[in-house]
Amino acid sequence: MDWKIELVSIPVTDVERAKAFYIEQAGFELDHDHQVNEELRFVQLTPPGSACSITIGRGIIDSPPGSAQVQIVVDDVHAARTQLVERDVDVSDVQAFDWGSFIFFADPDGNKWAVQQIPDRSGP
Repeated sequence: MDWKIELVSIPVTDVERAKAFYIEQAGFELDHDHQVNEELRFVQLTPPGSACSITIGRGIIDSPPGSAQVQIVVDDVHAARTQLVERDVDVSDVQAFDWGSFIFFADPDGNKWAVQQIPDRSGP
């Protein structure tokens, strides 16, 4: 049996500001934006090509805004950094380690994102 992570909740203070950041700057796709009632709003967004989405909103998570830490894997961390810079995201320089190359950024609430390019492990 496969166990797949499909949705990660990201705590935010301002749903509209966070929604704009994730769509316009991070380049995520808007899947749903549903106001269930005054206390519950569910916004689902998905990074390009990802099988896992994030949700932001009101009434969906008790964690404090800025407390999430999420990692994304890409084929080309340099190209990912270029895309984020072009969208005015404050993103780190590429940092290379034996286990991969990374860039880091945060959303307006301080939720932290790591973007990793996994090294080629195919061998000679």
